[in-house]
This record gives sequence, structure tokens and C-alpha cells, in this order.
Amino acid sequence: MIKEIQLRLQPSQAANEQTLREVACRETGCEIRAVRVLKRSIDARQRTIYVNVSLRLFINEEPEGEAYTKRDYRDVSGAKQVIVVGAGPAGLFAALRLIELGLKPVIIERGKDVHSRKMDIARLCREHKVDSESNYCFGEGGAGAFSDGKLYTRSKKRGSVERILNIFRQHGADTSILADAHPHIGTDKLPRIIENIRNTILQSGGEVHFSTCMSSLIISSGEVVGVLTRDGSSFMGQVILATGHSARDVYRSLAAQNVAMETKDIAVGVRLEHPQMLIDQIRYHSSKGRGDYLPAAEYSFVAQSGERGVYSFCMCPGGIVVPSATAQEEVVVNGMSSSSRNSQWANAGIVVEVKGIHETKFAIGQLHELHEEKGTLAMMEFQEELERLAWINGGMRQTAPAQRMVDFVQKRNSSDLPVSSYVPGLLATPLHFWLPEFITSRLREGFRAFDRVSPGFLTNEAVMIGVETRTSAPVRILRDKDTLQNITFKGLFPCGEGAGYAGGIVSAAIDGELCAETIAKSNAFSTDFTDCTKR
Repeated sequence: MIKEIQLRLQPSQAANEQTLREVACRETGCEIRAVRVLKRSIDARQRTIYVNVSLRLFINEEPEGEAYTKRDYRDVSGAKQVIVVGAGPAGLFAALRLIELGLKPVIIERGKDVHSRKMDIARLCREHKVDSESNYCFGEGGAGAFSDGKLYTRSKKRGSVERILNIFRQHGADTSILADAHPHIGTDKLPRIIENIRNTILQSGGEVHFSTCMSSLIISSGEVVGVLTRDGSSFMGQVILATGHSARDVYRSLAAQNVAMETKDIAVGVRLEHPQMLIDQIRYHSSKGRGDYLPAAEYSFVAQSGERGVYSFCMCPGGIVVPSATAQEEVVVNGMSSSSRNSQWANAGIVVEVKGIHETKFAIGQLHELHEEKGTLAMMEFQEELERLAWINGGMRQTAPAQRMVDFVQKRNSSDLPVSSYVPGLLATPLHFWLPEFITSRLREGFRAFDRVSPGFLTNEAVMIGVETRTSAPVRILRDKDTLQNITFKGLFPCGEGAGYAGGIVSAAIDGELCAETIAKSNAFSTDFTDCTKR
């Protein structure tokens, strides 16, 4: 017999399958052969911490089959091809879905394979040398490959989150991602899973071309029919454009070809790093921290300042801060965690909403907010200016400008800085002076608001590291809501985070699948589409 129950347990009781089975036996009075965790979340709202667990109990019988739904991928080597530009989550999951629907994906990726990227990233950290085609943002797996692998998303209306998680599990992720409230793979494990996805694509007859950068679209009679690359090669077919939020050359190329786009609001700020022990103490209400049975504590904060949101972004418990520049003479930071989340630091982006800025310029060493129309790339250029400022104030290397948290709030210089996870190094600088005042004033208000919710959060043990600018794409590539094709050119399917329609690994993967399904539905292909209803 199989039975499902929900339990509210102490952390020690929820620690492993054996203790879960013992508790479930006491609760039900039955002999339980095995348990399968369906959902798991931590409730830390009160002094006493609980773990809420949904269990499937196998009573007097052994579980059968896998704990996930497995997908079948057919041979599409002789099928009609679709060009997928970009091998991030949107592009990879679009390719997998095309295969399921009987179409051949041809992926072109400007960067290197996920294994080769590791060496370029190490060089970036060690020698401060930015490879403009192989870095934390560009290459197989996209920005998510080496930026934590968090799979939590609020975007659940447009597709099946469970389906995406099952595909990750099929390609090597731990079964825990199917149960955890905030699933996480970890930067140490995600590259292998990405390689497994690539192998599925290749074994099914798809193609993957690395170090192959799109230079422009091939347009014929108002329709996109392929892409040209920097080396003069061409790839013909309808195009899923999944190039990520940092491919600024792509945005400029699209603008030059009059592809319909619009400026999109963004959020910018800093990466804030605390000692993980301090965050554990605050969030778990204990001077002893998390103890033996709880994971590294997370936080999520939102406040309002001057009609703009100030919020935490991409929180990395037990993580490190990493350099995410894609070109020389810019400094950008991001955060990541390994699967164990066992570093001594916690970090998160703390960012301010930037809305309605159409032009930025320098005046007496500061950026000022103006409202004159400058064009669809205005927000992107604003990002670039902030990143150049960070490079200048960081010593014109990949050392990052930094300031202690209380010093920033009180507008005083930091005479020294705490030990940080940021390998290229930090340089003490007055962020309150050279960052735009409409950003710094709101950050100060946000920090005070967060500290009222979680006393002790505002501390000089924490360091602000600049700058966090790439929270999302600075433009939206416009598409028809039904066909998902660009409103200017048919045959072009803007996709994922870089197109302005997703925000993270899972939502980008869902959007990639939707684009693949829309192509398969079109009259251009005579494929059997019955599978599209089985999502």
C-alpha cells in the first residue's frame, strides 16, 4: 500500500531517510519499507525551527521505478533543422524539446564547452584577464553554469516547473531538487549535467558548434531564414535567439537590422557579503547558528524607497563572490555556491529598481538621472557606464571596489576591509561618493529597513562589493504573444532571459520549450505534434 502524509518535524527528525521512516512509523502505526520525500521546506519564522515534509510511504512493499519522469528523445538526424543561438538554459531546453517534437536543433554558441570554460574562469580570477568569449557569462550552460545553479522560480503559469526539474534529474541532478522548496544543484555539479544534456542532443542527431558567434541575421523578404557568424559561415533555418542578458554585441546588431526592441527596466546595486555564521544566527534565532541539522541560512528582503523597490537578489548561502565581466575595463560581480554551501560567507545582490531612465551622463564625477529619449539601448549603456566606473575605482583591474556596510550608510570611508571570498581582491573605496545618488540613497534606506526586520543585518562585518548590474536584460526583443515570433520579422523567436522573457534557469528553460513548441506548431513543419499536449 502507498500512502501520502504531511509532517511538521524538528530538524533532527527530518535529517535523513532513516529518521523520517522511524517518525512515519510512529505516526501511522504501520511498517514502512521506504519513504520518498515529495516536498520539503524550512519554517524559520519563529524561535523554534520546523521542517515541513510531505512524504510518500511504501507500506509493506518496495517502491517501483524511478522517483522522476523520464523523457524519450528520438533520432532527428534527418529532420528539418532549427537554429538555436546560445547554449544557456533557454537554448538547451529548446533543443531538447525540438528533439522530442521531431525537429533537429543546430546550436551555435559563441563560447567554449563547459569544461574548457573552467580554465578561462580560473585565469580571470588569478590573472585578471577577461576572455570576451569564455567567462562567467558566455559559454556552454550560460551564466547559470558557474553562478550557483538555483532552480527556484515564481514563474509557474507559463509551463511546468516540475517537468524542467525532472529533465535535470534525468541528466544527473540529485533527486532532492524535486522535493526542496528552493531547489539548488550547485556550481560544482551543474557542469556535468550540462555535458549530459549536450550528449543527449548529439546522440539524437542534433548539432552543437562552440566558438561560433552570430554576427547578424539572414533576412529574406521580411523573414529571418538563418544566421551569419563572425567567420563567414551561415546556418539556415528558423532561429531561436537565446543569447543571454550580457550579449551586448547582439543587441547592437539587432538594432542595426531594425529588429523591434524596447528599453526594459532593470535593477542595479552591489553584492553584499556577510559571514555565514552571522546570517545563520539571525535567521535561525540562535547564537549557536544552524547547528548540525539545518542548512546554511538564506534570506530574502524587499523594501520601498522613493517609489522604487530595493531587494535582495540571487542569495547565495555558503557561497562566494565572483567576477562576471565580459570585456576589459569593466568590473561586474555575481555570486555562486557549491552544492554543499559550506563556505564561511553568505552573499546576495542588493539592488534598486531603475525605471524610466532614457539617458545617463557624467556630471562632476557622478551619474545623474535624466528623462530624455535616447533609444532602446539606453539602459544597456547605463549598465556599461556603471561597470566602467567600478573598474576605475577598483584599481583598473578585476579587483572590485568595496566598502563596509555601516561605513556606507554613514557616508564615511572604510579604513580597512574584512576578509572576502572574492578571489581577485577588493579595494576600499567610497561607494557612497561615486555611485549615483539615486542608487545609494535607496540602498541606505533599504539596509535600514532590512535591519529592522532582522536585527544585526546592518553591520560593519558585512562588505559591499561593486557593482551588481546584470540582474536582467536591459532590453526586451518584442514578439507576438501567440506566435512568439519577433513582431518585425517572422522566423525569429526571441527567447529566454536575454530576450526579456525570463529571469533565471527554470523560467528560461520553460521559455525555450515554449518557443520550440510554437515552431513545431507552425506550418513550416509537417511534424506529428501530439506530444506538445503532454507537458
